[in-house]
Amino acid sequence: MVTRVDIDHRVPRVRHPEKQARASQPVARKPDWIRVRAPNSPIYFETRALMRDHGLATVCEEAACPNIGECWSRRHATMMILGDVCTRACAFCNVATGLPAAPDGTEPARVADAVARLGLRHVVVTSVDRDDLPDGGARHFAAVIAAIRASAPETTIEVLTPDFLRKPGAVDIIAAAAPDVFNHNLETVPRLYPGIRPGARYYQSLRLLDQVKALNPSIFTKSGLMVGLGEDRAELTQVMDDLRVAEVDFLTVGQYLQPTPKHAAVARFVPPDEFAELATIARGRGFLLVSCTPLTRSSYHADADFLALREARAARLATSQAAPGHA
Repeated sequence: MVTRVDIDHRVPRVRHPEKQARASQPVARKPDWIRVRAPNSPIYFETRALMRDHGLATVCEEAACPNIGECWSRRHATMMILGDVCTRACAFCNVATGLPAAPDGTEPARVADAVARLGLRHVVVTSVDRDDLPDGGARHFAAVIAAIRASAPETTIEVLTPDFLRKPGAVDIIAAAAPDVFNHNLETVPRLYPGIRPGARYYQSLRLLDQVKALNPSIFTKSGLMVGLGEDRAELTQVMDDLRVAEVDFLTVGQYLQPTPKHAAVARFVPPDEFAELATIARGRGFLLVSCTPLTRSSYHADADFLALREARAARLATSQAAPGHA
């Protein structure tokens, strides 16, 4: 006797199983300065089709980025490697949580081909956290960087990596691969880590940024913060100071937006004038570049920002060389 089992593949997996027991938090209505138009550009749909054809994930979709319409209409997509399932369960993040599949050895070539086909001047490559891998995915990042260099040698490369917590040697692999920009987001202030980023450690993230700069000073380093989670101004300025001690070059600050009722609630929507004040404070700390607006995200306008970073570094170097007493 044969028993037939019918499986309904239309039933989606639970995207955030670890959050299902949490009480739902109402998703607050966004103020006018946060709203964006739905994407309808032909180039947006071309970009989406290219991602599908290459079997690639993007953080633009997985993290429900509000800027996807604008960025994809400019053929700028942030590639998400090492799968679309994360081993962490951050309270702010919309990326699915669970046990990821093994890394796909064909992915570096597929990413590189997509970069070449899009004709990107600058590409951002990020990943889910891979606590299940001995190196946290560092070698896979290095393979993607090498593949892009071979396929699109004129394209500058920015990586946005996990924290590589308890992954000895991972930072050395990334620094040796020499991306043009190394980005790792602190995300929020230390006090809020247990509730917002429970699998991470603030000082591990800070040390990672410091180590990359020490290993390869030519790499631009970058980090991002969300506001609207309950932090205060003094805490934000302390994080800025910590980042500058680690010689981080570029700071991004944007409004936290709650993805679903099971995620952390928005404590408040920070108005644009406060973002302008924070930008002024950050520039006074000595960052080469600051992007601080409600809709700022890590890779938002990353291509133009990279050019601005290079110009700012050159200008600062010229100023220091022209200073009296410079040998």
